[in-house]
Amino acid sequence: MTYPEARTGSGGAARPEILGLHHVTATVDGAQEDLSFYRDVLGLRLVKRTVNFDNPQVYHLYYGNGTGDPGTLMTTFPYGGWGVRTGRHGNGQIKETRFAVPLGSGGAWHTRLSEQGFEAVLGETDFGEPGVLVLDPSGLAIRLVESEDGRVPWIGGNMDPGMAVTGVHSVMFPVRRMEPSVDLLTGLLGWREEAHRGESVRLVSGNGGPGGIIDLRGDPGGTDGVNGLGTVHHVAMAVADDASQEAFRRRLLEAGHAVTEVRDRQYFRSIYFREPGGVLYEIATMPPGFAIDEPVSSLGEGLKLPPWEEANRSRIEEGLTPLD
Repeated sequence: MTYPEARTGSGGAARPEILGLHHVTATVDGAQEDLSFYRDVLGLRLVKRTVNFDNPQVYHLYYGNGTGDPGTLMTTFPYGGWGVRTGRHGNGQIKETRFAVPLGSGGAWHTRLSEQGFEAVLGETDFGEPGVLVLDPSGLAIRLVESEDGRVPWIGGNMDPGMAVTGVHSVMFPVRRMEPSVDLLTGLLGWREEAHRGESVRLVSGNGGPGGIIDLRGDPGGTDGVNGLGTVHHVAMAVADDASQEAFRRRLLEAGHAVTEVRDRQYFRSIYFREPGGVLYEIATMPPGFAIDEPVSSLGEGLKLPPWEEANRSRIEEGLTPLD
C-alpha cells in the first residue's frame, strides 16, 4: 500500500488522517520458533531485534519488508518460559492476521507450508479473496491473501519472488455488537465502509487496498477471547506525524475514551486505547523508522536497546535466549 499525501483543511493545515495499518503485535511462545516461522517460512525480514520496554528480559522482534515500512510489520513478544498462560481466541481480539501475497500464489504457498510441516488450508476471506490459512508455531491464525499490491517485498533466503509476502493485508476480528465498533472507526478515526457480506463488514483507510483494511465479523453468541500465548496483543494504525497523533488523542479523549499518554517506542511514538468490542488499538507515527540506530543493510542483526537500558546490556543479553 502506498500511503496518501496528507490532506489539508480550508486553512491550509494538514488534517489528521489514518493512513493505514502500521503493525500487528502478538504474544508468542518460543523466540527461535517464532523467528524461524516469520523469517524462514514466510520470508519476512527481521528488521529489528530489541526488547519489550516493559520487560527487557523478553525480546521484541519486528518482521517486515526490506526497510521495515509501516504496513508491512508483524511484531512479537516471545513470552515462552515466563509462565504466561495459553490464550483463547474469541471476541475482543484479532482472530486473523493477514499478509498479502501475489495473485495466483496460493497453491504454491500451500505446498511450501505443507512441506515445512504446517497444516495449511486453501480458502477465501469473507469477501471472496483466495489464499491459504495456517497456524504459526504459537497458534496464531495467519492468512496469506492473494492480492494486487504494488509494495516491494523483501526477497531473502530461498523465497521465490513470485510468491513473496508484500506486507500486512488486513486484520479480522469478531464482535458481539457491530455498530459501536464500526461507529468508532468511521466516526472518530475516519475509516470508510467499503463492503458488506453476510455478517461481515469491511472498512478501509488511506488509499484502501492491502495494508489499509479491517474486517469485522458479527458474532453475538461467541466466546470472549483471553489474552495469552498465541494471541494478538494489539493492532496499530499509522499517522504521518506527532501533530496528527495528538489531534486523534484529543478527539478520542473529548469523546470519552481512555487513551494513554504518548509513549516513545524509539522507532515510532504511540498512543493506546480500546475499541468498544475490546480490541486494543494503537496509533503510531510513521517516523523516525528503523534506520535510526543501524543501517538498512544490517537491520535486525544486532540487539538494540533503548538508551535507558544500555547500562544493563550485559545482564539483559545473558538473560535472553540466543537466536540463530
